[in-house]
Amino acid sequence: MSGITMNRRKVILTAASVAAGVILPTGGTAFGQAVSAATSMSQGGNVGGNVGYYRLNVGDISATVLSDGLIGGSPRIYASNAPEVELEEVLRQAFLPSDHLTLNLNTLLIETNGRRILLEAGAGQTMGPQGGRLFDNLAAIGLRPEDIDVVVVSHTHPDHVGNLRTVDGGKAFPRATVFVPRDDWNFFILSEPDLSYMPVPEDFRRNFAAAIRRSVEPVMNEIEFYEAGAEIVPGLTTLPALGHTPGMVNFLVHSGNDQLLLTADLAYHPIVNIDHSWLPGPDRDKDKALASRRRIFDMAAADRIPVLGFHFPFPGLGRMLKTDTGYAWVPANWQF
Repeated sequence: MSGITMNRRKVILTAASVAAGVILPTGGTAFGQAVSAATSMSQGGNVGGNVGYYRLNVGDISATVLSDGLIGGSPRIYASNAPEVELEEVLRQAFLPSDHLTLNLNTLLIETNGRRILLEAGAGQTMGPQGGRLFDNLAAIGLRPEDIDVVVVSHTHPDHVGNLRTVDGGKAFPRATVFVPRDDWNFFILSEPDLSYMPVPEDFRRNFAAAIRRSVEPVMNEIEFYEAGAEIVPGLTTLPALGHTPGMVNFLVHSGNDQLLLTADLAYHPIVNIDHSWLPGPDRDKDKALASRRRIFDMAAADRIPVLGFHFPFPGLGRMLKTDTGYAWVPANWQF
């Protein structure tokens, strides 16, 4: 695939090499530096001056990974069945802290047939102060929210819909048609969702559900619903990836012989959900989510499809390698 050159020299990815990718462009320290927005924009990146966008091509489709920043939490949340001692050792070997796992927010803008389509809206400030960088990164590539024609979300968790609402309660993307999986809408919006499966305190669950509703309020009456398997526009197909939520999908961007697979929340971090097959705690139906993970990872590995992980170390691009014991994540080499 043009725009991505993969590391072909390593058969099995070591934890240390993944850790090197974690600290490249959007480390937590960089986001914490106190510099002005003007300085950030003049450098074409996020707070701290690091780049928050990454360009590639999928055949004739122009694509740009746009960072919305960072979220994170206890590693136990994202590796719910990991033995404690083993989890701590795996994180230590990867040079990661044992008390907090940082997750990126990697949205993708595709430009095709004269339309600009944003895949995932991002978190905004719904899950912490380090989210909400998407709009700065749009500006850094010369675009405004008004320039987005379509927003498609894989599922309706706050980190995927948070940026649909402005601070004052308006539509963040005033011209965009917003596409949402119907089954997710029915579960999270049209009913009182039972979130007892989530391994977090009750007040977090209440705030989580409220954040979803607040985020979609500005577009409540104009949502376009879709079912898994639908082609949203030519070159963008949705794949069933149920289990994490009732309606979650993955995205397959395709043009000519080139493809790019967006795996949404099938995995949160390569260290704990790919190189080790521990189960994400936020999966509503863990058995169904595991089946989706294996089916789609097997497809990506067998067909050698480049992958974009929504929460993976920025820019989140790489390939899935099938191993004797499961899978390994091979990040793409950075292209300048």
